[in-house]
Amino acid sequence: MTERDPSADLQHLFQLALGYMPAVSLNIVVKLGIPDLLGSGPLSIQQLSQKTGINEDRLYRIMRALSTVGVFRETERRSFGHTPVSELLRKDHPLSLHDMVNWIADPFHFHAYANLMRTLKTGESAMEVAAGKPIFDFFRDDPEEGQVFNAAMVNFTQTCIGAILEAYDFSNIRTLVDVGGGYGSVVAAILTRYPAMRGILYDLDHVVAGARPVLAAAGVTGRCEVMTGNFFETVPAGGDAYVMKHIIHDWEDDKALTILNNIRKAFQNKADGKMILLEAVVAGPGEPDLAKWIDLEMMAGPGGRERTHEEFQRLFEKAGLRLSRIVPTKSPLSVIEAILA
Repeated sequence: MTERDPSADLQHLFQLALGYMPAVSLNIVVKLGIPDLLGSGPLSIQQLSQKTGINEDRLYRIMRALSTVGVFRETERRSFGHTPVSELLRKDHPLSLHDMVNWIADPFHFHAYANLMRTLKTGESAMEVAAGKPIFDFFRDDPEEGQVFNAAMVNFTQTCIGAILEAYDFSNIRTLVDVGGGYGSVVAAILTRYPAMRGILYDLDHVVAGARPVLAAAGVTGRCEVMTGNFFETVPAGGDAYVMKHIIHDWEDDKALTILNNIRKAFQNKADGKMILLEAVVAGPGEPDLAKWIDLEMMAGPGGRERTHEEFQRLFEKAGLRLSRIVPTKSPLSVIEAILA
């Protein structure tokens, strides 16, 4: 029997242990706008240095390292071009992850994840320890970081919404309420696809303040009412369906149940009312799954979790709802539909 060569395993383990280095390097090149500079073709490191104002040698070493993990392609004579992976960092790519990478690899995350062991031992949020306050209060009080976060949420919606609209039929909904809808990118996209539908965007006042340009750009301002409030206290009544994208995963079951119960009450006994969650569904044991990593982000952040099919089913049952179906999409999110039990 041939003796196993451990060198590949050593390389793999080193790459995992050094994972913070690719992450911060990604954040740097996004902030410098390098993916967009390479949009028309490869450039030499001298040209990139001149365009960004960054020292040529130091920038070369960042770009060279990223090329080893498939982000950018090093050509002859110290030049770099795009790979299919780095193309996704361009702002103008239809599946751009520019703003999401700007957030998920933001230096704030490095400060936060330094506290992850504390989260495991005490249950405290690593992000709240780093921020010194509840994470959503931090976003409210730090407009710059709040803008980075909100832009990332809009970016992720834009990446996923096409696949969601392709997989799920919203046509029988007359009034759709987007609970915790942020800047309104979800409800705007759905209303654009279904011109007979009306919408209500509902979130905290400082969040929906950024929604009007999004709704106006989509041409749906006249069909979408913007309302402010706290979904832990109440939600607007009168919707035929209530949609939430990446809201329930922010919270453990007790707080998630408060939100779902408020929505169930808002149905006002509409037998055909629908609760629609746009969330990841955690894959089975041993299956690679982005949701298993985002689950750690929820644990470190607001204190929530990603859920399995069975966990969604149990959560709905506690809220007086019944899981009717889960529709997978060609994106990290599924459409999870529940009705009154």
